[in-house]
Amino acid sequence: MRRVAAIGELLIDFVPQQKGCALREVTHFERVAGGAPANVVTAVSRLGGSGVMISQVGEDAFGEHILDVLRINGVDTHFVFQTKRANTGLAFVSLDATGNREFSFFRNPSADLFLSPEQITPEMMADCSILHFCSVDLVDWPVKEAHRRAIELAKQKHMMISFDPNVRLPLWNSPAECREAIREFLPYANIVKLSDDELEFVTGCRNEQEAARQLFEGECRMLLVTKGGDGSAVYTRNAEAQYGVVDAPVVDTTGAGDSFAGSFLFQLVRDKVELEDLDTLTGETLKKYLEFSAKYAAMTVSHKGAVMASMEEFERTYPFG
Repeated sequence: MRRVAAIGELLIDFVPQQKGCALREVTHFERVAGGAPANVVTAVSRLGGSGVMISQVGEDAFGEHILDVLRINGVDTHFVFQTKRANTGLAFVSLDATGNREFSFFRNPSADLFLSPEQITPEMMADCSILHFCSVDLVDWPVKEAHRRAIELAKQKHMMISFDPNVRLPLWNSPAECREAIREFLPYANIVKLSDDELEFVTGCRNEQEAARQLFEGECRMLLVTKGGDGSAVYTRNAEAQYGVVDAPVVDTTGAGDSFAGSFLFQLVRDKVELEDLDTLTGETLKKYLEFSAKYAAMTVSHKGAVMASMEEFERTYPFG
């Protein structure tokens, strides 16, 4: 099975031990290794695939902890660098009564922002079929050009490029600046994953089908839309599928979209789907993929923090046959 690579932020999420209160009211936090791209390749690895992370952390205890967690979960960390130029990024999170989040980020700057294009090499893409990235590290630091270099190398190898904008407006000077950066990189993506509340912000379209048609005018071959309590949808140029919500307790939505994206990419790699195959997937196959990923994400939100289930744990909870 070929590998999934991800590039982007690595940070520590401090998740609250209290729920249903504003961030300023939280008194106790729990340390959890985080970063959306890392969550995605962790999901791939936990399900039995192979994930590789491309990033940078500080030469500090938090960076060491992130590296330990990635390795324990089977993620290849050979391309996670360490630097003394800045500390590992931190994010403090609060949860409302429904498990939704409020963020406060401490990365002015953080170590990942100094990842440079010169550090990105062809060997990072060895035996990989997908490169995944998000928008958090598309800010005007060296890491933005590192993304561009990684995408260039991935395209040379005919890999699929997967983009989950994962919009975090508190990290940007303005919503317009965030949107501009996302739209700058959107044309590179073959697979785009959006939540329903990001759809219009990113594409300018309220309607999913309309957004898909717009994206398909470029390099995009697949649009994934996660809709919380309304389920999920997937669109390709020749097929589409919908899947309803999974009845499961919601403790914390941290990592929900990442687990969905990671498990979906895992299925593509497992089934040896290549870029040119995306247009040939049937609606029936796409619905099976949605079901798998919806149930996998349901397991993640039933825990505090971005906990990715192993394949054994997943099959025990949701037997497929």
